[in-house]
Amino acid sequence: MIVVKVGGGLDVDYGALCDDIAQLHHAGQPVVLVHGGSEETNRVATALGTPPRFVTTASGHVSRYTDQAAMDVFMMMYAGKINKRIVELLQQRGINAFGCSGLDGRILTAQRKAQLRIVENGKQLILRDDRTGTIEAVNQQVLRTLMHAGLTPVIAPIACSHTGEALNVDGDRTAAQIAQALTADTLVLLSSVPGLLRNFPDTSTLIPQIARQDIDRYMEVAQGRMKKKVMGAAEALAGGVNRVIMADARIAQPIQMALAGHGTVIT
Repeated sequence: MIVVKVGGGLDVDYGALCDDIAQLHHAGQPVVLVHGGSEETNRVATALGTPPRFVTTASGHVSRYTDQAAMDVFMMMYAGKINKRIVELLQQRGINAFGCSGLDGRILTAQRKAQLRIVENGKQLILRDDRTGTIEAVNQQVLRTLMHAGLTPVIAPIACSHTGEALNVDGDRTAAQIAQALTADTLVLLSSVPGLLRNFPDTSTLIPQIARQDIDRYMEVAQGRMKKKVMGAAEALAGGVNRVIMADARIAQPIQMALAGHGTVIT
């Protein structure tokens, strides 16, 4: 089994991705897809008068600040338009896709962060109304039931809190948790870069392979959103996934190319 996370860059070729999933499906290779959608969500949020706010945590990670207004747009776009557009593309290719979020059926249960410590202009601040969470459990029974029925899950990274609140959770780490729960052999993280670059954005500095015992050292190499991908990769490997590949979502057959070694392979 393969778990795939595809990013939400405007240059991602979703048609090619869905062609690839269809080919793999017809060859007997099941795929679970987790998707992003940040670029389009940011555009719509700005048009609605609630532009996105990104904050840097005290640990140096960049994340989306999600108050109630941002959460409303997030659910509208991620669980709505983007999720259903991918489902539509897969249905057009003969794949009986089932689109949902982690909120549905409590597929993803997360702990809401009581507070978020951030750094702005050199000062530490505390945000208390953030609707983000950390995944604590994956309802793998629901996912296995869907797959046993011949459905291909397409999952938006929205989780359910212990009190039933919708929470924004990181897509890469969501995919890592799902890969662990389903004992997937491979996790593929697709985005708008060909893999982990030693000197971003110079694509000639692609790091083709990383040994799993060395992965922590590459947190210093990763920049911006790639830090979360490296973190997710480390979590997946620690949870029993055999291989993680960070690869390009903008090309033909992006999953099969990743499986063939095009990207950064961590084993």
